[in-house]
Amino acid sequence: MATCTLGIMPKGRWPPRIIPAMHPSEAPDIERHRSRALATYFTAAALTGIAYIATYTIAALAAPEITGYAGSSGWPAATSVAGTAVAASLLSSVMARRGRRTGMVLGIGVAVAGGAVAVAAVMAGSILLLLLASVLVGFGNAAMNLARYAAADLYPPARRAAALGLVVWGATIGAVVGPNLVGPAGAIAPALGLSSLAAGFVVVLVFLVAAMAVAFLGPAAPAQPHLDEPKGAAGEHATPARKLLADLMRKPQGRTALVALVTSQLVMTLIMTMTPYHLHAMGHGLGTVGFVISAHTFGMFAFSPLSGRLTDRFGANTMVLTGFSVLALAGVLSAVFPADSGPLLAIPLFLLGVGWNLGFVAGSSLLASEAPMGDRARLQGASDATVWTVAALASLSSGFVVAAASYALLAILGAGVAITLAVFVAVNRGVPEAAVLPD
Repeated sequence: MATCTLGIMPKGRWPPRIIPAMHPSEAPDIERHRSRALATYFTAAALTGIAYIATYTIAALAAPEITGYAGSSGWPAATSVAGTAVAASLLSSVMARRGRRTGMVLGIGVAVAGGAVAVAAVMAGSILLLLLASVLVGFGNAAMNLARYAAADLYPPARRAAALGLVVWGATIGAVVGPNLVGPAGAIAPALGLSSLAAGFVVVLVFLVAAMAVAFLGPAAPAQPHLDEPKGAAGEHATPARKLLADLMRKPQGRTALVALVTSQLVMTLIMTMTPYHLHAMGHGLGTVGFVISAHTFGMFAFSPLSGRLTDRFGANTMVLTGFSVLALAGVLSAVFPADSGPLLAIPLFLLGVGWNLGFVAGSSLLASEAPMGDRARLQGASDATVWTVAALASLSSGFVVAAASYALLAILGAGVAITLAVFVAVNRGVPEAAVLPD
């Protein structure tokens, strides 16, 4: 009689079946296939991250130049985040039916179209085209955010946090390179016959095409049930996203996961969105803007493998509270630093990125285990849609806050949100629940 391998036994509503134990000679092949799939997610995340962060930075400068209104600096970020929210829901459904890779390729492909529209927007001086481009590029961002869960599904539970953190870490390359493309793009702009901002979007387009090629040519995840979201995994009648979120919020660990993801993204987006404009308004050049945003995004992604290991070691609740504390500190420092501090603003922005990373990785690792396999992709998409919807509102409101008051007030608001939700997580931690995972 065939034996079962515990690590790959299907769970949830997925019809169980007997899977023969893996022969020792097959283990290297499975591990090699896992590694290749993980490398694909990592590389595509890096390339897409470069494009997305560069778009974030360039569009924040292009919008006021087109409209002549300072508050419009946050509009592209808001629409990009809104695009990410919509895409998270749509792409997760595609992934549940057709597999992770199909959803990734589709999302990045839409982003490629967005890169082309962005070039046209700057050349035509059209704010509407710029906002449309931002929405489309958001699809690429959603695809790569969902890829972190695909990486987690490659491995058994004991190895998922590390794999998830590695893919988030892949975006470190984009975090560092993306903002610093602004300066070099401006230097080559005359040779291309374009403005510096239009040339920047041309570079964005190149990286998006490369990311799509990597995702398309890379291997699909191995066929074992727990290693990939199978076609039709949710059955004939997929559980509605609203019910999945409601079920998630009934569990203390589920609430912590969603609050961690939403709060980390909200506070980070509030402050980061208006930082390029704040520096530019203070008379600092593109080089300073690129340096500060690079420091921020380096903090966001560089320590992801360490964050995953710390989460495994100390528990998700502890790391979420640590992340919120760092976010609050970053907000206070951003507010009290002198307006003309310029490059020194890289310090609180770096901390802002670190705080986001701690909360985001810990929350993601919790969420990766909070649904049966058949519903997992849809739950992850629904939660990401919630996260990015909140972030879109934060991006939109940040411009109005700065225009009506100041960047310092915006930073204090972000710190206040982090402190308030840290208290919620601490209280929620003590709520008894039979389904709570060990911390």
